[in-house]
Amino acid sequence: MNVFLRSLIERLIRTGNLTVIDHRGRSASFGDQSGPRVTVAIHSAHAERAITFDPVLALPESYMNGEIDLLEGDLLDLLQVIYQNSPTLDVGALWTRMADGFRHGLRRLQQFNTTERARRNVRRHYDLSRELYQLFLDRDLQYSCAYFARPDMTLEEAQEAKKRHLAAKLALTPGQTVLDIGCGFGGLGLYLARNFDVDVLGITLSEEQLAIASERAQQERLEGRAHFELRDYRKLGERFDRIVSVGMFEHVGVNHYRAFFDKCATILKPDGVMALHSIGRSGPPSTTTPFIRKHIFPGGYIPALSEVLPAIERSGLQVTDVEILRLHYAETLKHWRQRFAANRDRVREIYDERFCRMWEFYLAGSEAGFRWQDLMVFQIQLTRRNDTLPVTRDYIGVAEDRLADADERRPPDPAAAQKRKRTPS
Repeated sequence: MNVFLRSLIERLIRTGNLTVIDHRGRSASFGDQSGPRVTVAIHSAHAERAITFDPVLALPESYMNGEIDLLEGDLLDLLQVIYQNSPTLDVGALWTRMADGFRHGLRRLQQFNTTERARRNVRRHYDLSRELYQLFLDRDLQYSCAYFARPDMTLEEAQEAKKRHLAAKLALTPGQTVLDIGCGFGGLGLYLARNFDVDVLGITLSEEQLAIASERAQQERLEGRAHFELRDYRKLGERFDRIVSVGMFEHVGVNHYRAFFDKCATILKPDGVMALHSIGRSGPPSTTTPFIRKHIFPGGYIPALSEVLPAIERSGLQVTDVEILRLHYAETLKHWRQRFAANRDRVREIYDERFCRMWEFYLAGSEAGFRWQDLMVFQIQLTRRNDTLPVTRDYIGVAEDRLADADERRPPDPAAAQKRKRTPS
């Protein structure tokens, strides 16, 4: 192991039990030897050099390329040792700090998401094989943070609870029009159309998501109430009683926050309500992890609340409720990671080994970020008038209880029950 890499690891790892075996087979231990043992084998001098100079990007890339393996413990164990020693990853050599500073300086350029660039970014991730998503998501294909109202919930139960929670915050009444910005695979829009007798327009930039959402609407005979289109939010001209957006704001880009909320304010009716659900950070503004930006979500960015709220204030929208979901996404990602692992052989058949390793790091790294770094999920409720909603938030819990009772009375779906038996939880 080169002296610079050894110095970097010694500087970072003060607690825990980490062993690193270099490409020549030499072993070195780091930390105070407390906790489970994690052993990493580095197979090439190239990986050692890359990790020395840019560990935040080179560590996941070296794993992707098979230049690193875990001999004891798994990726989550390794990331726990790293993050619990340096939660903000601000301890490192001068050159690693310089690289982070350079990325921060470029972040606005990297998030300059024009309509065409946004479409390309979305296709990179969301137009992957539908079978891939079916292998690790819940049966409703909810690709966003679930809501674990109880710690013993299954993934399916927690995703249903998330939809109830958001629906309650929208305070829906029959006959209203609802816009779902970034509708995903259509699950939330179909839920609202099915349970509230409202007309839903779901928009996405992903052709694969559009195809799946439209197919589901036809299969459920809800196409008269739930309609899905390939559209950018900036091109909307209609007005809506309700707007909901789940897991899309992370792709807007910090340069476009004002345009996003200005558009929402324009198309939301005077007595309308909006619910925004997004990953955020509890700390100050930062940058997108280079691995995520390069390989998973190009153009994506996780905002601090200090970046979001000023744009809302300038748009004229009023914040009526803010809720922070802390460990809910960590638990969601745990389920996804376990299901992905259980179906790994099939994922490799669809793509290849490198793809599997890339997604393993993506899922483990994301879970670690919510467990041991400053990542969280925020839900912001917005209106244009301060008298649109009740003066206390008790109505949210009442609506959720009513929806939960209705879900329990609904006859079980035999096909869904069979799928649950075949899918690991």
